[in-house]
Amino acid sequence: MPETREGISALLNAAAVRERAHEMLELALDGRVEGWAVDLDRLGEAADLTSAVTREAYPDLAIPFHARWRHFVAGGPRLPDSGPAERARSAFDLVILSVLLDAGAGPGWRFADPVSGRIFTRSEGLAVASQRLVETGALGTGGAALAALDNEILERGFQASDDNPLAGLDGRTALLRRLGAQLLARPDLFATAGEPRPGGLYDVLAARAAAGRLPAPAILELLLEALGPIWADRLVLEGIPLGDCWRHPAIRRDDSTDGLVPLHKLSQWLAYSLIEPLEAAGIEVVDVDGLTGLAEYRNGGLFVDTAVLRLTDPEAAGRAHPVSDPLIVAWRSMTVALLDRLAPLVRSRLGVGAQAFPLARMLEGGSWAAGRRIAAKLRPGGGPPFNIISDGTVF
Repeated sequence: MPETREGISALLNAAAVRERAHEMLELALDGRVEGWAVDLDRLGEAADLTSAVTREAYPDLAIPFHARWRHFVAGGPRLPDSGPAERARSAFDLVILSVLLDAGAGPGWRFADPVSGRIFTRSEGLAVASQRLVETGALGTGGAALAALDNEILERGFQASDDNPLAGLDGRTALLRRLGAQLLARPDLFATAGEPRPGGLYDVLAARAAAGRLPAPAILELLLEALGPIWADRLVLEGIPLGDCWRHPAIRRDDSTDGLVPLHKLSQWLAYSLIEPLEAAGIEVVDVDGLTGLAEYRNGGLFVDTAVLRLTDPEAAGRAHPVSDPLIVAWRSMTVALLDRLAPLVRSRLGVGAQAFPLARMLEGGSWAAGRRIAAKLRPGGGPPFNIISDGTVF
């Protein structure tokens, strides 16, 4: 039914993420989200920590956008000097593959970088390892190479072993294989300027820019269309893959989207990360605040660890939860809404306005680092506040 498909497709954008996130928060404030209590009076503590961490990291407040580029090693990745368009395609290749490989590494994993000699962990380690895989050619960027990816390539590239376990390694390999298959299946999106590759999306976005300007939400919408089929075990309704979209009984509608909560965390992280190569190629990205905050465990942990969000059953923190658990869905959704509420408080403390300090700068400055810092104080290893069962593609 066309109307049904249209309604479901309406979940594939940042505005839907924001709308339902604020709805979830309002319901929780009314005590209508099972498992959670909200204390907005504690939001000031989260703002104090975020602003302090921001000033410490960026004393001049010259803060870049929250993006994967912050995690690559000093000096940045080596990209070909063959014109702005090809350089942008290569940047897209690297950052798309790196973001798709970015979900949580686990507390015990380490990466010894053979180039810099440094040891990296967690997201930074995954970034540097993926950077080296792409730079050396060990991880191909073409559709056929990715579709046939051998698990051992990632195992070697990430230095994973029984003594250095990497969470979700098999899931990452399977994800890149599905990416390869999608590159081959959609030449209209990935191969308009040559062989199918992740960087082919650059040409689609460049064509969609009007007078050299491209709204940031349009980046996300293309990513959700182009990458939707690569996610395993996710909701597919009326033939439309919904990606990082889950069910929660508190969100009610009288249509096909009843109970659905879109989050699109990894895709939005990727959208933020594609802004810089687009602008380097001469395309002005506007409406960056049209994207939302990211529903992941650093930002979400900040609100739990400052007691803005509180479990009504403290014992739930000790149980393992799948990402589809309504408790986790609500937590992630409320994180998006609370980041919107946190931003003006942080701006006030820093003495900056919304235009100079969009959400993407607060995330980088910022809330993500504040979540990491308070987690390190409260829990050995600085992990998330809950034990979350993930396949390596959400957190």
